[in-house]
Amino acid sequence: METANFTHGSVPINDTRTMKAIALPIFMFAGGAVGNLIAIVVLSISRQERKSSAFYTLVRGLAVTDLLGTCLASPLTIANYLDQHVLEDEHLCEFLSFLLLFFGVTGLSIICAMSAERYLAICCPYTYQRWGVDRRFAQKFLFGIYISHILFCCLPMLGMAHSELQPSLTWCFIDWRTQEPLAAAYSFLYGAVSLLLILGSIVLNLAVCGTLLVMRQRTVQRPVTRASVRERWRALSSAAETQMIAVLVMTSSVVLACSAPLVVRVFANQMMRENDYKADLAAIRIASVNPILDPWIYILLRRSLFRRLLSLSKRFGSSRKRNSPPTPHRNLLYPDIMRDDHVFGQLLCNSSIITQLPATVKFTPYDAESLRQT
Repeated sequence: METANFTHGSVPINDTRTMKAIALPIFMFAGGAVGNLIAIVVLSISRQERKSSAFYTLVRGLAVTDLLGTCLASPLTIANYLDQHVLEDEHLCEFLSFLLLFFGVTGLSIICAMSAERYLAICCPYTYQRWGVDRRFAQKFLFGIYISHILFCCLPMLGMAHSELQPSLTWCFIDWRTQEPLAAAYSFLYGAVSLLLILGSIVLNLAVCGTLLVMRQRTVQRPVTRASVRERWRALSSAAETQMIAVLVMTSSVVLACSAPLVVRVFANQMMRENDYKADLAAIRIASVNPILDPWIYILLRRSLFRRLLSLSKRFGSSRKRNSPPTPHRNLLYPDIMRDDHVFGQLLCNSSIITQLPATVKFTPYDAESLRQT
């Protein structure tokens, strides 16, 4: 994304210092490229239901975006370390500025789309089904993000703003201290769009987590009235929903934390016109870590590892319950259901299935007969 790239201070002078200084961008380039390639492979060989889901299609889109940003910008950055006059070329400087603008706002847009997808699946399941949110829907949405953001980030090349080499001589960005009306308007517009995407992602994630907590409380307090519910929910439920939420929250935290400083600097430079070049350099350095950290979230939170974490939590819950005194309130009809913490632990996180259960679960003749007898 905002690659590791134009961030390493003044250009070295002699060969020894050049080799030492160039080692860091090469290492970050290798880390971003290899990590995202592994993440794409891990996501591609996953189970069919994950391949066809809209959420993991967006996750793959984010990994591909990070990989493209790293592979396009890092070679130019390394070349600039070898020859300090590389970025003095006006067209190359504009191209690097475009890369920073495009991959920065595109990453935020994909994160916001992931948050919106989980919000619809958990809070508005019927709307989610009615709109047909699936892999193809997510692919079309990704295509729309790319096309719209390419047009938006090409505006500086068309004369709306001007790209310039930053004082460190290692990265290019739009002139965010200019008083020219069109250029200032574009800086504010870019900052506003990025800020809205950040706030939208935060609000959607909070809404999803809040909904899960409310449903957890209601499900714990709701009595179980059918013996078949336990078997049905055990068959339908899995750790997939919980894994999606974990991936979403961790990825959103990394992307937003890495992107926020650069957005702050956009507003600070345009409104205050302060010449704090060190803060600008620190902001782009923080942003450059983003494509390196993102893929390892998908890799470390793969299904097998996630199941192990759930198994450990189950063991911890079971040992704690054995040490605690029995509760006086029990379901007299189906006590074994109320004791099965593992089933309910997964079901409470699998909220999209829970919210759709009244519309999807049908009564068998045996269930109907049982209800009439009760």
